[in-house]
Amino acid sequence: MTELRWNPVLGEWVITATHRQDRTFLPPEDFCPLCPTKPGGFPTEIPAPTYDIVTFENRFPSFQHPAPEPAVAGTDLYPVRPADGVAEVVCYTPEHHGTLADQSLERVHHLVRVWRHRYEHLGARPGIDYVFIFENKGTVIGVTLEHPHGQIYAYPFIPAIPARELANAAAYQERTGRCLFCAIVDAELDDGRRVVAQSPAFVAAVPFYAHWPYEVHIWSRRHVGALSDLTPAEDRELAAMVRLVARAYDHLPGFAPPFPYMMCLHQRPTDGAPHEEAHFHVEFYPPFRRPGRLKYLASAEAGGGNFINDTLPEEKAAELRAAVSHLEQRP
Repeated sequence: MTELRWNPVLGEWVITATHRQDRTFLPPEDFCPLCPTKPGGFPTEIPAPTYDIVTFENRFPSFQHPAPEPAVAGTDLYPVRPADGVAEVVCYTPEHHGTLADQSLERVHHLVRVWRHRYEHLGARPGIDYVFIFENKGTVIGVTLEHPHGQIYAYPFIPAIPARELANAAAYQERTGRCLFCAIVDAELDDGRRVVAQSPAFVAAVPFYAHWPYEVHIWSRRHVGALSDLTPAEDRELAAMVRLVARAYDHLPGFAPPFPYMMCLHQRPTDGAPHEEAHFHVEFYPPFRRPGRLKYLASAEAGGGNFINDTLPEEKAAELRAAVSHLEQRP
């Protein structure tokens, strides 16, 4: 059962997906559903002896097409609608062990091209308003399969956080005539203390307003709304920057790799509106605040809605810059 229930207090949809209680939970390597199907072996989700990168529909999806009818009838106060959309899994490699950080630049470049294809293909479907590409990495995040993979949700609405971003960006553009994210990129480059890495097309930094201690955002320097607007050279630069940030996390002193995080791609909705305020960027949210200590969301954050960052973004950016410098000095 999947359905959408309206929260009239916060003005947002809640996804109810009861079947996800039974999803596969940390199976042994011999029964990993994301590994290739070996001759005579356990039949996995991928009926081939090997692969490069694979996408397929999630067996335990938050969205389905066609979606089942809701379990309850809606009212004026509590609207209900079918959770009609798509939930896909993206397998990065046929190898069971490793992470995105361990992949070659060429493979991550292939992944960026897959992201672009899925954004364009899913976004072109009727009723899909937002294509959300993401990765949950690490059991402390709640990952139930250890094989290197990400996910894609094709929403029948614009999710709450991107919608809030877009509304604030549109208001800033109306007030100043400038893109909000272009202004943020300029401010971070002018200050310099929070910049982690940069290339001709992208800037990675711990933002001034970071929620998580080791949070990093990757912004396009050029005002582009989505993956589909990037040039082939920018595709490759994005792959290099995503890989660099993931590898920098694994080289932070005091942390044992692999370093967990949530990675989210924010881009232009696919609801048919122009959304000139949209600016493509990638956001990383790692859950650690220091070695051996996780950042938990407690009452003031989960109930009050305002994050409390226990660290200074400038100090964490310096740690990440040192990790990047170490990687750049390696042969």
